Amino acid sequence: MRRTGRRRPPGCERYFSCGFLPSIGNEGRTNADHWRPNRYCSDVAGFAWSPCQSLKYSQHANHTHDTHFETNRRRSSMTTPTVAFLGIGLMGKPMAARLAQAGVALRAWNRSPAKAEALRAAGAVPQAHLADAVAGADIVISMLEAGPVVAAVLEAALPHLAPGTLWIDMSSTRQDEALACAARLAAHGCRFVDAPVSGGVVGAEQGTLAIMAGGSVEDVARAEPVLRVLGTPTRVGEAGSGQVAKLCNQLIVGATLNVVAEALLLAQAAGADPAAVREAIRGGFAGSRILDLHGQRMLDRNFIPGGQVKTQLKDQGNILAAAQAAGLTLPVTALVTRQYESIVDALPAADHAAALIALERMNPGKRLGTKPDALPPT
Repeated sequence: MRRTGRRRPPGCERYFSCGFLPSIGNEGRTNADHWRPNRYCSDVAGFAWSPCQSLKYSQHANHTHDTHFETNRRRSSMTTPTVAFLGIGLMGKPMAARLAQAGVALRAWNRSPAKAEALRAAGAVPQAHLADAVAGADIVISMLEAGPVVAAVLEAALPHLAPGTLWIDMSSTRQDEALACAARLAAHGCRFVDAPVSGGVVGAEQGTLAIMAGGSVEDVARAEPVLRVLGTPTRVGEAGSGQVAKLCNQLIVGATLNVVAEALLLAQAAGADPAAVREAIRGGFAGSRILDLHGQRMLDRNFIPGGQVKTQLKDQGNILAAAQAAGLTLPVTALVTRQYESIVDALPAADHAAALIALERMNPGKRLGTKPDALPPT
């Protein structure tokens, strides 16, 4: 990260909760196309684009620094981008709310308008019509159910996009679907980045998502200030590469969930305390984020989502399709896919930690713990 060369003044708690200062060219003009992260960031993101609320000084902050940052605020307010967020679902809602609360000029659209309307209190401007949401927007973010839905929404939005609009698709789709979106946008003079995420609802709420971005260096750089409000973006290659990275992520997630379920059920069936076994192995090579979070979910039998069974199964299918296209056989992924297929009809909206339930159904009379299952309403 490029340093500003400024020191934190004595007594200043934070300059910005998480800001972006405009790069200044040789002539002293703001370069609106290049933004760099402010060095003083916390876990609640904000923008220098509209940061009146994000300047936070103690009574000891000196006036010189206050004047300096006010100058940056005025400079940056002239280049505030308008962002349209499409898809206010399980993940989209906390992501859009976080952007709006950070000061992004955000329009929210959903096929069910009431979901977009719920974001008004967070500072978003709900739009009942897709055309109104995207018209004149600098950046469009889509967070939709699947590739075909993304393609349909994109097709409906195309006539209303201004030339040069950057479309960031954060949905989980196939690589070929991402490439098709990129081609359609390019034909209309627009840009595309595929940026699927990992981290679940908690990560979306806390702004800690892992974001796998595919696109040109320039397009990913343009997307980065917005993406950094939501988590940590990493460019993994050209357009379509983000979806490949997400599939690799989901391959590991799906397999690990099933292996953790097997380990805990084995511990109990063999006479050990499964909670103590989990605690004992967390610090070793078997330790993982999934053992920490979803291992506890399984012990608590808490299957309120989080990531849903139906979504994980969609990802499993996309992984196998990518493997086939690449000439690969993935035997573990095929087995994990069958496990989720066995419960998707009965438990489509359950957390994907319900891999435990699929395993228990294969082992009649064996069940982890005595707590009742916490499941989403059907």
